[in-house]
Amino acid sequence: MKKKITILTPTFNEASNIEELHRRISKVINNKYKKYKFEHFIIDNASTDGTIEKIKKIAKKDKKVKAIFNMKNYGIVDSMMHAWKQVNTDACIHIASDLQDPPEVIPQLIKKWEDGYKIVVLVKEESEEKKIIFLFRKFYYHFLTRISETPPIKNSTGNGLIDRDVIKIISNIKDPLPFFRGLLVEIGFPIAKVYFKQSQRNKGTSANSFYDLYDFAMMGVTNHSKLPIRILSIFGFILSLISFVLAIIYLFLKFIFWDSFEAGVAPILIGLFFFASIQMFFLGVIGEYIAVIYTRVRGKPPVIESERTNF
Repeated sequence: MKKKITILTPTFNEASNIEELHRRISKVINNKYKKYKFEHFIIDNASTDGTIEKIKKIAKKDKKVKAIFNMKNYGIVDSMMHAWKQVNTDACIHIASDLQDPPEVIPQLIKKWEDGYKIVVLVKEESEEKKIIFLFRKFYYHFLTRISETPPIKNSTGNGLIDRDVIKIISNIKDPLPFFRGLLVEIGFPIAKVYFKQSQRNKGTSANSFYDLYDFAMMGVTNHSKLPIRILSIFGFILSLISFVLAIIYLFLKFIFWDSFEAGVAPILIGLFFFASIQMFFLGVIGEYIAVIYTRVRGKPPVIESERTNF
């Protein structure tokens, strides 16, 4: 019996890319492999630019294409978690719909899987994206590596291949906000890497806003490190100690030089604003952790579907 491989693609407003994506994936799997059974599974986050209509058109012609259309845009994390729970496959390959991770890397992913690896990740050695964005990503992953209990893979795109055993583990994790790049490392299986040069996005615009990127970055920190919250505790203690010492010094000087020592209100105001700003920063970090806890205890379903095709 042939083993089954699922190509999984999340989409949102990718009307300019979806047909080329399907064509290039079909070319790879039809020309190179006869020993596997393939399916192309697309999960769409309520696109508004005609992507849904094009997916339905593709699925009508190609019965290997399955599609789920969500009621609204739930974000890529929730969509992927939902999609993995729907597949019944021996291996799942996640390929982004913007074509920055080329479908032509699929054979390399499969080769690593055939070699025995249950997790294979795509890692960009170089990128044609804006230099400042690439450098910022490198800095973020360097920072995350230094503070995390389980450091993620640097410059991973988040795409690649996972075996059915890994899918089962992920599906049973009761976490509505997993940081996949760290989670795959936490699971513990040996990880293979496939390196490639990431091209620029040629068509369409990214659906990720600054807030989405910030949210994703904070998810990596709060899911895999307790260090920020511990730094706050230590820093708070040090500031309290400094404040106490300065208060004693100020009181001592006032007693010694009662008539001549006039500090005025300026130091008080400066100190007040300084400590108030520190407190606001601390509350913000604590709030990020509380927000993660709140999301996890709500028990909200990650995705509500509006329609399915070819299931």
